[in-house]
Amino acid sequence: MNPNFTWDDLQFFLAVARTGQLSTAARRLRTSHATVSRRIDRLEFALKVRLFERNPRGYVLTTIGQRFVETAERIERETEQLQLDISDGMTSQRGVVRLSTLEGFGNFFLSDRLGTFANSYPNISLELVAIQQIMSLSRKEADIAVALAAPKAGPYHSEVLTPYTLHVYGARSYLATHPLIRSRNDLGSHRFVGYIEDMIFTPGLDYLGEVQPGLRAHFQSSSILTQLKAVRQGLGLCVLPHFMARDEPNLEIVLPEEIELKRTYWMICHRDLIAVPRVRAVRDFLVEAVSENRSCFLRERSAPETSDRRALEAQ
Repeated sequence: MNPNFTWDDLQFFLAVARTGQLSTAARRLRTSHATVSRRIDRLEFALKVRLFERNPRGYVLTTIGQRFVETAERIERETEQLQLDISDGMTSQRGVVRLSTLEGFGNFFLSDRLGTFANSYPNISLELVAIQQIMSLSRKEADIAVALAAPKAGPYHSEVLTPYTLHVYGARSYLATHPLIRSRNDLGSHRFVGYIEDMIFTPGLDYLGEVQPGLRAHFQSSSILTQLKAVRQGLGLCVLPHFMARDEPNLEIVLPEEIELKRTYWMICHRDLIAVPRVRAVRDFLVEAVSENRSCFLRERSAPETSDRRALEAQ
């Protein structure tokens, strides 16, 4: 083996292979762009092969580089297992775990419970990525993902986290100044708030056609938080998860007994990581937090809601 080669170089190789960018890899490794470049150059020199093709868009794996990924990942897994073998209990529950969630779940449920997690696992640094698009588990961009569907294939551990319901909501001020809604057919004369159509990255977020065929959003945003704020201001009606809107005093459910959408949050993890103590700790925390708050995800049917009563009174 060339004396310039060290196993430590492999983490730099894998970071670039998974991201395709020196700068992104450097941020993940908490080092500099120049250091990553230098370590890749050293690895290629030691192995006497070119692992990447450099171009203006980034680093692209060569054929031999693609094959080398499998070897490097196998060494990575063995290294993590070795760390598990020499650690146990709370001493092994340390390190960084990156959790990727949909914006609604991350910002309106999980963020309120981060203090509890930190107190329970003080040695785990949790990175919560709550953006519109779930990060890739296959490229190891995240350790755990909360998504609306489980992968159909691949080396993943998937489990149902919780089902949840969604409803059409409107601000009281909007509903008081616009035509009454007696049935789904009346929805066509109302403005809607929703996602930008060509940016809906998963079918589970495509709500309006399910509510009523032909509905289109007049105000569109890729952010569910922005949609919520738009509904508060009376820009139109909007489909929102129950756990997000249930505590909004100025919002009413429209046709609550007629329109109810159902979705399911899945928790997904690469099979190689599920036994890692720090990852397992995050998984167990999510399961427990959701289980203890199940009622906030599913609306219980009760007496007619305000918007239903107004419609009945007008008949």
